[in-house]
Amino acid sequence: MTEGQKKEIKHLRESGAGYTAIAGKMGIPKETVRSFCRRNGLAGQAVQEGSEDRQAQEGSCRECGKPLQQTEGVKRRVFCSRECREKWWHSHPGEVRQRAVYSFTCAGCGQPFTAYGNSKRKYCSHECYIRNRFKGGDDGE
Repeated sequence: MTEGQKKEIKHLRESGAGYTAIAGKMGIPKETVRSFCRRNGLAGQAVQEGSEDRQAQEGSCRECGKPLQQTEGVKRRVFCSRECREKWWHSHPGEVRQRAVYSFTCAGCGQPFTAYGNSKRKYCSHECYIRNRFKGGDDGE
């Protein structure tokens, strides 16, 4: 990496650009940009608009507004407690980034369904599992 590239990365990073944007603009791999930034104390400085809540940047809980105690070198806290996090999640379902959503077809009824966090589901519900596993059952006899 040339000195000109290093200066350009520093300038772009300090102006708020992310690793992907810098890599795309300069034509170098994203991981190269990321490792350079980490080695030179430029990691974690870029904030994409809308990626963090304003309260989280100011150091207060997103849900209740209590001040948060941040620890250096550890991921930034956004909520003061598990209860506040869950309450916020339940009241803002569209804003939660669910990365582990899987789509399946039920082995019992054949209907499509989605499941969060479980990549090995076979049935859409417990009822479908029981119906398919025990073929309707004979009421436990």
